Amino acid sequence: MDEGVPEKEKLVNIYRKMLEIRNFEDKLFHLFLKGGMPGTIHQYTGQEAVATGVCSNLRKDDLVLSTHRGHGHYIAKGGSLNKAMAELFGKREGLCKGFGGSMHLTDVEIGFLGCNPIVGANIPIAAGVGLAIKLKKTDQVVACFFGDGATNTGAFHEGINLAAIWKLPVIFVCENNFYAVSTHISKVMLVKDVASRACAYGIPGVVVDGNDVIEVYRVTCEAVKRARGGGGPTFIECKTYRYRGHSRLEPAKYRPQRELEEWLKRDPISRLKKRLIESGALTREEADTIEKEVLNEIEDAVKFAISSPLTDPANVMQNVYA
Repeated sequence: MDEGVPEKEKLVNIYRKMLEIRNFEDKLFHLFLKGGMPGTIHQYTGQEAVATGVCSNLRKDDLVLSTHRGHGHYIAKGGSLNKAMAELFGKREGLCKGFGGSMHLTDVEIGFLGCNPIVGANIPIAAGVGLAIKLKKTDQVVACFFGDGATNTGAFHEGINLAAIWKLPVIFVCENNFYAVSTHISKVMLVKDVASRACAYGIPGVVVDGNDVIEVYRVTCEAVKRARGGGGPTFIECKTYRYRGHSRLEPAKYRPQRELEEWLKRDPISRLKKRLIESGALTREEADTIEKEVLNEIEDAVKFAISSPLTDPANVMQNVYA
């Protein structure tokens, strides 16, 4: 393999993880269409290469801070499909015992410090986590995911500036899918690349094809080395695209159909599958087997969630500290 490219076994695991995210989200989409699940969701479909490329560089004791669109980040960090699905169904066996729902998935045991529904709010929290790591003198890192819309908030400036001046071990990952809800990025910022803003904080800013998981992996690998070695944070802008609307409730009619079609041609999972087969890392039969296994895992997660008991409303004040 080329320098910076994961070995065969790891690449195959990355492919499987991307399929888990895609099929998990597809299943949710159909469950919501049928009215089989409460609440709403913000889907990660199309952006799988970002979460997987980043998290494949992290250890279990490394930490992740996510967004309202966080299912993919959680699965990529090694999260339980069963517990995530049960949480979305509002069941007692869910990650937050059914009280958190889609935008509050949290699993401290695997270093997943939670989804945050407030746009940009996780960025200064990441600086706080990075400071804790530095004070404890461990070599952990924290990856903080956010969208292009978050980069126009005050929290973005404050969090990244603190991480920069204190050389904190944070990898800031901007998932630029070009739309903040329904507003195109061109209407709210004049810079071509969001990553160009990194120079204002004196840290590296890198732009990468967010639909190429190997490129995301390579760039993150360097950022992790820098962070572990005391070099401070890196800002990574992953240019990608979400296939669904902002949330389950809106159909994204503000986007040109041709734009969506062009991005579908660059699908991150199809691209990796093609590369794996052409390189001999995977046969078509092996790829088909993995796809079937993942589909079965998703169906098992749904069965687990449906068969789990509902959370008891009487316990709503549990774990409320103020």
